[in-house]
Amino acid sequence: MTSPVFVEPAPDRATGAGLPGGVPGLIARYAERHPHALAVSDGTVSLTYRQLIAAAARLGSELGARGIGPGSAVGLLSARSARLVVAQLAVWWAGAHAVPLDPAYPRPRTAAMLEDAGVRLTLGDKTLLAAAGLPDDRTLALDPDGVEPGDGTAPGAPHPAVDGPRATALVMYTSGSTGRPKGVEIPHHAITGLATAPDGIALSPVDRVLFHSSTSFDASTFEIWAPLAHGAAVMVSPAERPTPEELARDVERFGVTTAFLTTALFHHLAARQSRLFGVLRTLVVGGEALSAQHAESVLRAFPWLTLVNAYGPTEATTFTTLHRVRAADCTGPVPIGRPYGGASTAVLDEQLSPVPHGTQGELWIGGSRLALGYLGRPELTADRFREIPGHGRMYRSGDLVSARPDGTLDFHGRADDQVKVRGFRIEPGEVEHALRLHPEVAQAAVVVQHAGQEDAALAAHVVPAEGHRPAAETLRTHLADRLPAHLVPTVWAVLDALPLTGSGKVDRRALAGTGSTAPAAAPQAAPLALTPLEQAVADAWSRSLGRAVERPDADFLAEGGHSLMAMWVVDDLREDLGVELSLADFFAHPTVAAQADLVEQALLAAHGSADAPAGGSR
Repeated sequence: MTSPVFVEPAPDRATGAGLPGGVPGLIARYAERHPHALAVSDGTVSLTYRQLIAAAARLGSELGARGIGPGSAVGLLSARSARLVVAQLAVWWAGAHAVPLDPAYPRPRTAAMLEDAGVRLTLGDKTLLAAAGLPDDRTLALDPDGVEPGDGTAPGAPHPAVDGPRATALVMYTSGSTGRPKGVEIPHHAITGLATAPDGIALSPVDRVLFHSSTSFDASTFEIWAPLAHGAAVMVSPAERPTPEELARDVERFGVTTAFLTTALFHHLAARQSRLFGVLRTLVVGGEALSAQHAESVLRAFPWLTLVNAYGPTEATTFTTLHRVRAADCTGPVPIGRPYGGASTAVLDEQLSPVPHGTQGELWIGGSRLALGYLGRPELTADRFREIPGHGRMYRSGDLVSARPDGTLDFHGRADDQVKVRGFRIEPGEVEHALRLHPEVAQAAVVVQHAGQEDAALAAHVVPAEGHRPAAETLRTHLADRLPAHLVPTVWAVLDALPLTGSGKVDRRALAGTGSTAPAAAPQAAPLALTPLEQAVADAWSRSLGRAVERPDADFLAEGGHSLMAMWVVDDLREDLGVELSLADFFAHPTVAAQADLVEQALLAAHGSADAPAGGSR
């Protein structure tokens, strides 16, 4: 099988940003020429290009009959599947724009996003729509049994009703410093530029690209629409939270050639030399600074693999710069590369003047793939998107970089308080705002401890209201009811006062270096002795958490665990005990005792009760 070829960026080359009909038009035209080529498969449902277009056109016609058209916002609330790809294409077919929603978000967060975006109708899985509490007259449930391929005949409009290349295609929400998430308006031409860029990741009809990100995460824009714009196939990882083992299996069974991984997940898989790398031909990583050590180990073990370090904010449509990582790059910090696909960059000082090569400055991003702005936030849009003399309209990224003589960029951190943890972009102000809503909290400051490392953790420092001493679990629950899981801190500390700098601002550097841990729990009775299986689970937890876990009632989140640590534990239990736990089961049974029971059930199912180890249950 021919592998994708990474083409060194050449910013002056044209992109397909002006193609009529955008990506939907590209897909429709490819379907006319190659109707029987595989377009998307989730392991249960597989659709050819003709079937994909037919299904999207049918659903698009139904949306039109409900009054959905240009200017309409349509929510998408569905698990990853072939039908989700059909649904998003159908929204564009009707001329509307999509608002992707993460099924894992708490109900108030989903409701706030729908209201902010002015969503008239939400497509999705019936159970998820019901759980979100949406009225029946504002929802349309997708076929629970998948997509009916039909005979490939597309009723209704023969071509998508994309209302010009600058029409909004997606509204994707990112963390907001004021406590309100920001809706980024991404136009069709920006997605077309990302998907068809001739100077980046080259895809061809023989490629199969893994779709495993949430559609609310901008990486999914690349995972879905880049392959479909090139006649390649989208291979859907159906698990809600795929474990490393499930990802490896999906890559193997689907014959995936190209995939994207967050940097944090790549580091975890690289440390374990996942067999996933042995199948891929091209791997794109991004979200945080790439470890040279992990990159070098993977390239040495899998020399045929093309490893690409990608950088870019949602406001510039997923990836702004790319850099093919080679052995020579692994002797120091790995660069983030040069702009591609119609993007442009400038490294400027505080006076918006260019800085010399090798000097740190703030990265400003321009070009054809910029977002239109923030939905309903003209003041914020004007602040972050500006006209820069000699460069045109640019986005202020807030990232500090320096440029090498050839234009290759090196990343040096942030110029503001925004942080990234495990690939998620986090405005501490949003978490702090939510914490201050709790009646027992007077002040709050949120920072990252061990930034850039595998054990990076969001840490909350709170000053209690007079007469109160809030427990970490109480505050964690308070946030979990309002914010996505990645915005809920795993490290907690209660302080008498927040440290201040000489200018009177919160000294976040001092907080990040305090090594704070969760407040001590109330005195408890002596713990029960751990059974053998509980001890095995506790040992796996201890390795991931970096401290001893000794109680059967210990709760993973309360101990400071998070989703990436959960992956480590699931991997360890599979290797140590030969059992498979899904991440959904892991978080549904978050104590040592409950997970030991799951392990025992798995062992009994696999080996029969006579062979199962004694002492799994109390």
